[in-house]
Amino acid sequence: MSAGHHVRLLDTVKGQPRTVWITAFAAVIAFAGIGLVDPILLSIAEALHAGPSQVTLLFSSYLGVQVVAMLLTGASTARFGAKRTLVGGLVLIVLATAACAMANSIGALVGLRAVWGLGNAFFIATALSVIVGAATGGQQGAILLYEAALGLGMSIGPLLGALLGSISWRGPFAGTAVLMGIALVLAAGFLPRDRQGGGAAQRSGGAGQRRGVSVLDPLRALGHRGLRWTAVGSALYTAAFFVVLAWSPFVLRMGAVEVGLVFFGWGLCVAVAGVLFAPRMAARFGERHATVLAVLGYAALLAVMAVDSRPVLVVAVIVSGLASGLLNTLFTGTAMSISPAPRPVASAGYNFCRWLGGAVAATLVGHVAEWLGWAHAPFLVGAVLCVAAAAVLAAGTARRPDPRALPAEAALVGEEL
Repeated sequence: MSAGHHVRLLDTVKGQPRTVWITAFAAVIAFAGIGLVDPILLSIAEALHAGPSQVTLLFSSYLGVQVVAMLLTGASTARFGAKRTLVGGLVLIVLATAACAMANSIGALVGLRAVWGLGNAFFIATALSVIVGAATGGQQGAILLYEAALGLGMSIGPLLGALLGSISWRGPFAGTAVLMGIALVLAAGFLPRDRQGGGAAQRSGGAGQRRGVSVLDPLRALGHRGLRWTAVGSALYTAAFFVVLAWSPFVLRMGAVEVGLVFFGWGLCVAVAGVLFAPRMAARFGERHATVLAVLGYAALLAVMAVDSRPVLVVAVIVSGLASGLLNTLFTGTAMSISPAPRPVASAGYNFCRWLGGAVAATLVGHVAEWLGWAHAPFLVGAVLCVAAAAVLAAGTARRPDPRALPAEAALVGEEL
């Protein structure tokens, strides 16, 4: 990235109002929850006498509920307002994480992770619109801050899980409850009140105004061929993404701290690639072509992970963070540039498919290893899924992306502002 871009990044960080920092802090902790359980999967399995296929349900329950709840977030924000939706999500997260720390069975833990996923859906879907609405320096700078929070959260989650998990598997859940409790107090006390009479959708004017938001609108948006196939491609990639996230700890067979450090490095790669490299790659190749190249690169890394060598797996997992950072930004950018639907509606439909792929993969990954009788088999399956994603994206999205499209998570904002 050019020196000029780094200057803009520093300028973006300076002088932001309190609302931006409070929401960004909460976003970091919320995104940390995705990888929090990675280093303690083995500890949970041993403590609660659970098998790998049961423990990976901690991902699938979290993601499965989040998938469905994503269809409800637009209607919630339109009816209750951004602050109330965000704070409500934080309340659910605090209650769920605190209860997770006291759970005594794998079934209870899986159920509580589902509540956590519900809260996370309401928070994540609202946080960007709050940041963009309050940030100085324009929308692009606000999006950059949000993506930085996402990457930072993805990197510190495994590290936090490792440090607290070395004491007890309950530690990461208790620590998250405390941090999210602080975020809840700050958000409830200092974020500006919602305007009288509704949320962001009601406040937006002109053609973007949406007085009524149906939960079926995102699914209807998938009727557009380009968006539909982009969403399917993203679902296939996200399934492979969660093969790495949910299955690697079982193959690595390392302690909580070691696994945490591996995924800390992975998360840093996600952050750097998503914020710095993805815009460059999109500018050079176009979003669609850049996405195809990145997902094929991810397929190659997954094939390398199938090699029965711990050092090779460690390096491949960390480097795969670069491909994931690119794809997390590029896939969504492609989806939003190809669809004629309002961005919030198209984003909800796209994210529904995307996270559905992750939920299915997290549920089946342990069974795949059992069925094929090889611990590294899920990585090869993930590689095949990525090749299929590239084929689907190339064949199903022939229309050139709109060069004016917003990158990545900007998809969530659009007409809501």
